[in-house]
Amino acid sequence: MATVTLRDTQQTLTDAGEISAFLAPFGIWYRRFEGSDQLPENATDPEILAAYDKPIQELMAEGGYVTADVINIKPETPNLDTMLNKFNKEHWHDEDEVRFIVHGRGLFHVHPESDAGPVFSIEVVKGDMIRVPKGTHHWFDLCADRTIRAIRLFQDVSGWTPHYTGSGTDTNYQPLCFGPMYMPARGM
Repeated sequence: MATVTLRDTQQTLTDAGEISAFLAPFGIWYRRFEGSDQLPENATDPEILAAYDKPIQELMAEGGYVTADVINIKPETPNLDTMLNKFNKEHWHDEDEVRFIVHGRGLFHVHPESDAGPVFSIEVVKGDMIRVPKGTHHWFDLCADRTIRAIRLFQDVSGWTPHYTGSGTDTNYQPLCFGPMYMPARGM
């Protein structure tokens, strides 16, 4: 189950209903899928998509998404740090960012524009589904195990290009899911 942390006050939310209610004013939806995939560790992308076909089709119909793919990140993923550096800086997209976590975990940080609310993070784990609406300022970090497998849904893959804000806000917040093993804050 996801955990939402209001970063400046360290208040945390762990109840699915509370999480959904907190995220709704920001246009972010959060859901849980409690099914089991029984997939092996080395499952292929087509096997992963087939195992989750029903919830994928439901989400595609609901949101007008036309394609789905799998991102499968492990510590041994080639050029992992280069890939992660594209997403761990505050940015936004021209399209919704939809993720369905099927293995591992990661941390979305959201920075509401102006005074719309506090910076908060959403730690996602297997079974979590999240949609961050287009235009939302956010960034993403992996947790200490540097492992996540997620199904991504798109209306148009080209709309998913990150547009960096250059605000530097992301450098003020360490990834919380790292716990006692976290890395020093970037930019220090």
